[in-house]
Amino acid sequence: MIDHALFDPATIDPETKRLNAEIVAAHAAQPDPWTLPIEEVRARRRAGTQASPAMPRSARAEWLTIDGPEGPLRLRCIRPKPGTKLRGAYLHIHRGGWIWGSADEQDPWLERVADTCGFITLSVEYRLAPEHPYPAALVDCEAAALWLAGKGRAELGVNALTIGGESVGAHLAVMVMLRLRDRHGLGRAFRGANLNAGFFDLGLTPSVRNWGAERLVVNTEDLTRFADGYVREGIDRRRPDVSPIYADLKGLPPALFTVGTCDPLLDDTLYMSSRWAAAGNGGHTAVYPGGCHVFVRYPGAMSERALELIDRFLMALA
Repeated sequence: MIDHALFDPATIDPETKRLNAEIVAAHAAQPDPWTLPIEEVRARRRAGTQASPAMPRSARAEWLTIDGPEGPLRLRCIRPKPGTKLRGAYLHIHRGGWIWGSADEQDPWLERVADTCGFITLSVEYRLAPEHPYPAALVDCEAAALWLAGKGRAELGVNALTIGGESVGAHLAVMVMLRLRDRHGLGRAFRGANLNAGFFDLGLTPSVRNWGAERLVVNTEDLTRFADGYVREGIDRRRPDVSPIYADLKGLPPALFTVGTCDPLLDDTLYMSSRWAAAGNGGHTAVYPGGCHVFVRYPGAMSERALELIDRFLMALA
């Protein structure tokens, strides 16, 4: 049961309040991203922004290339540092509203998983919308998962497999598990899922619809446009193969759901985690007072607590 006190604004600590104010101010000082031409959007995909800077790249990372549905598919790989016991592999799917982001923009997170948990981490460089709308990103991630569950397991010398992602990466992670279950008979290919601030209902939950214009990382317009860019007009966004919150979730592995109470996607996690539990899959839901969208991207005491819980969850799956 989730403690209702977590949702009391009085429980938000001063550090989190200060961080949230800085994020809102940083976004307000930048051009509205939806006024940019697509050419500039492409250019800025790699540049990051002051409000959400790209993380440092790892000198240890390497690129693996596998066969994808439309040609070569790249996976960013970070192996545990020497002396770390190898426990398995973690398939990561990055955030970015299906139109931003890259597999190399969260290397510090993946280094942490590699070195603390003993997992070889693999982040999928999937195709981005609007140039490549639904289901392009999903079939790329499915191909990566199938490779890892097949010959990749032997090539990497691992047995325990886990999966996870942030925001739309969490959405794609769940969709991948559903496709592996329904199309390939591999419902338990992964031992568990790390699902951070997922975007699980592209029809938009109440917390998204009611959030408004304040851009605390993302706002109502951002999330609406993300869904518009990913899913073509005419496709029912509440189909189970588009929005996993409406899917039959039975037979999936345990999941750790992480979300902050100041995230427009709060309802997505609360609803999905309840359905996950009702399906008998097991897991845990961690709600953090005042946390913005994917708050673990911003250093702080609360982020460290959340990351430590993720570490423990993943290690327990090995």
